[in-house]
Amino acid sequence: MHFERFATRGHQLRLSSRAIALFAVSCIALTTALPAAAATLDRIRETGRIKFGYLVDARPFSFQNAAGDPEGYGVRLCQGVAVRVKAQLSLSDLAVDWVPVSIENRMQQIQDGSIDLLCTPASVTSEHRQNVSFSIPVFPGGNRAVLRADASTELRDTLSGASGTRPVWRGSPATKVLQGTSIAVVTGTSTQKWLEKRRAELQIDAKIVPVPDYRTALQQLADHKVDVVFGDRAVVLGAMDESQHKNLVVLDRLYTYEYLAFPLARGDEDFRLSVDSALSELYASDEFRPLYEKWGGAFNENTRKFFQWNTLPQ
Repeated sequence: MHFERFATRGHQLRLSSRAIALFAVSCIALTTALPAAAATLDRIRETGRIKFGYLVDARPFSFQNAAGDPEGYGVRLCQGVAVRVKAQLSLSDLAVDWVPVSIENRMQQIQDGSIDLLCTPASVTSEHRQNVSFSIPVFPGGNRAVLRADASTELRDTLSGASGTRPVWRGSPATKVLQGTSIAVVTGTSTQKWLEKRRAELQIDAKIVPVPDYRTALQQLADHKVDVVFGDRAVVLGAMDESQHKNLVVLDRLYTYEYLAFPLARGDEDFRLSVDSALSELYASDEFRPLYEKWGGAFNENTRKFFQWNTLPQ
């Protein structure tokens, strides 16, 4: 009896020891995992480097210039972030690593720590938020239609919502204009998902043609291979060459209202605050308006209000 009680007690002690050991291992694992996901500023302080990702062909937000260097609206904003982080961490020098990414792997690059911040802004959607966090908005976005200058009046009026044209709904006359229309859209964008959903809802027999980038979409439109291109106005204008500016038309009608922001890792509020503070300071500066007008077009009252409402109070 005494031996059995001793053996049982010994077994319990062994189980307790194992539980303690497993708990300790778990704590160590959590401790070692935290810096990768939640201590970007600590890593930047230790290494003296910050890693910015960007798409190499996403004018006006980011692209490679003739010298092979990153350039564009998003690149310029991220350079302001680097200046802020350098001062915040009291670094004598801060190296910036510009890392080219693809539209397919850009979010994964953030998740695995390959980049600290994506300087090509993305649409802030619930799907994206499952994987990454976002800065304050950096650009007012929305989908528009692009047509050839010689497009039919019926197609132009239908897509622009011109006076006298009824809304597009199942069975309406406008749907007949869109029947058999081919529409190019860039693969992997929020525009593609929106367009496919709208086509299903309205039961419009239009053909959606996925393309790898905006340049391809616009070239197919110019070559009469598709009838319409859908995308964000700023990106569309950035992808146009001189001849396309003359022969293609971006309609004024906004189909969606969304804002674009810089993706970064989830759970790192200190780094996010640094990014947001840097952007807010830049928005309030005298240099921001000419910067925006260079890459984003007219800085009107609506644009001013957009950035005013999305700036952190100092």
